[in-house]
Amino acid sequence: MIPATETFDGSFPFAPRFTRAPGFRMHYVDEGSGEVLLLLHGEPTWGYLFRELIPELARGHRVVVPDHMGFGKSETPAGRRYDLTAHVDNLEAFVLDLDLRDITLVAHDFGGLAGAGLALRHPDRIARLVAANAALPLGLPAQDEHLPRMIASAPWFQWIIRAHADGSLTQVLGNLDATILSVLDLNGFERRDRITPTWLRAYGSAFAGGSGAAAGAIGWALGVGEGTLTLPAGSPEAVAAVRARPALHIHGMRDRTLPAEHIIPIFAEAFPGAPVHRIERAGHYVFEDAPETVAPLIEQFVALTPLG
Repeated sequence: MIPATETFDGSFPFAPRFTRAPGFRMHYVDEGSGEVLLLLHGEPTWGYLFRELIPELARGHRVVVPDHMGFGKSETPAGRRYDLTAHVDNLEAFVLDLDLRDITLVAHDFGGLAGAGLALRHPDRIARLVAANAALPLGLPAQDEHLPRMIASAPWFQWIIRAHADGSLTQVLGNLDATILSVLDLNGFERRDRITPTWLRAYGSAFAGGSGAAAGAIGWALGVGEGTLTLPAGSPEAVAAVRARPALHIHGMRDRTLPAEHIIPIFAEAFPGAPVHRIERAGHYVFEDAPETVAPLIEQFVALTPLG
């Protein structure tokens, strides 16, 4: 867990806030005012991923950025499950505790799975959805076709499966504080000019302390390695309600883990006619590779889809 007051040489200057509503000390950023933008990170990042979007979007909106259990400045409690259902439970408790409504959900990577779970449980609280190199699985046929094919071909997922089979997964991910750059590279990271000692420390120090400190990252991966990743499910009414919301897809086209040929069809089936923006020179971590492009796209989307 990163100390609450750590700013990483001023690159993450936001006031730390905490809630214990999910049963552990969960960190979040809460900046600006107005309509709520809920930004959800994935694996193996934390709220630092959105550091450049937060001040831009907070000029006209309330930007809320939680760190999932076991990531960033949130606690990594022992004896807890770190599977997808647990993260959805935590996110639900967080949203209800802050009583967030009319949410524009902005999700990256596994944040899309957790966000889809939240949306299916509380579609009345969701106003819009933005998937950025993320899947929003709603139980439609395209996900059953594309997700298995993606897992069978993507280097990251194939490494997880092999590492789980040979018993090395926990050991390797338990050293994420030292291997964070190689993991980001495996998924598809383009902006080499971003890499500095401060940047590496910001992403790696969340996992300092071995496999116990990396329980969040290990938990996400185990679901894939064990074949036990259970995707969110909702009632037909909830699915219909979520699909009726305005949606936007942003995709870094050099993504090696969630490639466009598998992820965009899942989004297009769920939200036919919704806009899809392809960023050709960005990879999986599109918020690192192209923040100057992503922030205006989100602002424009919100402006063009007023509440009501």
